[in-house]
Amino acid sequence: MKDIIHDIVLNKRIEIARQKEAIPLQTLLALGGNRLERDTYSMREALAASSSGIIAEFKRKSPSKGWLHPDADVNHIVPAYEKAGAAACSILTDSTFFGGSLGDLQNARKRVDLPLLRKDFIIDTYQLFQARVMGADAILLIAACLSPEECRFLAETAHTLQLEVLLEIHNEAELSHLNPYIDMLGVNNRNLGTFHTDLKHSFRLVEHIKEYTEKQTQGKSPLWVAESGISQPEAVIELRQAGFRGFLIGETFMKTQNPGHTLSTFIGGLI
Repeated sequence: MKDIIHDIVLNKRIEIARQKEAIPLQTLLALGGNRLERDTYSMREALAASSSGIIAEFKRKSPSKGWLHPDADVNHIVPAYEKAGAAACSILTDSTFFGGSLGDLQNARKRVDLPLLRKDFIIDTYQLFQARVMGADAILLIAACLSPEECRFLAETAHTLQLEVLLEIHNEAELSHLNPYIDMLGVNNRNLGTFHTDLKHSFRLVEHIKEYTEKQTQGKSPLWVAESGISQPEAVIELRQAGFRGFLIGETFMKTQNPGHTLSTFIGGLI
């Protein structure tokens, strides 16, 4: 099957080059100005303190399912997520494959006080500055897109910008991307090459994660996040028992007419 992530990263490199040409970093920082002085919210702390741990995602489409909610308005949905009890929100900023934008992140920041994750295919430090200026509190780094060295450099740079880091892995080998600057470790139940989803994947990696993180001598262990394929409250309960404290859920909510109400009902099922 065609490797989707390869196409996404190729497109992302072209996209970033165009963005840098249109708005050089110094211009971006000048335009950002006082936004860089904003105190960020800790996503890790919010998830650790939350009874649900749900990171509610805003996305309009995906490469595997096509359009989920093409007319979705971040100005309505993200505040509804906050009201329903989300611990944090994930904002897709990729336009070509997910129908998102940096404008969505900027608008979400204006309307909620929740920690916001910029979810994108981050491969360049320029994207970290974009994330900070547009109001993110945390960024996603995907192991499948980066070498361990690139991952460490981006994570360390993110910390200098007061951004927390969620590292996403899909297999045991990608645990080598862990470094002292990783705040949260996400297990993606969706294969980024084929986009096939298997919820049991998170459970299969638990022992590998425990063994690897126990060997680490620097810093604190990352908080665990389960990503993709979570459609029932029972799955969250089981994942929490296995050690996960964050649960990134998008499609389950976004494919409905009222994502905020769907989230509220979902959280009700956790009690």
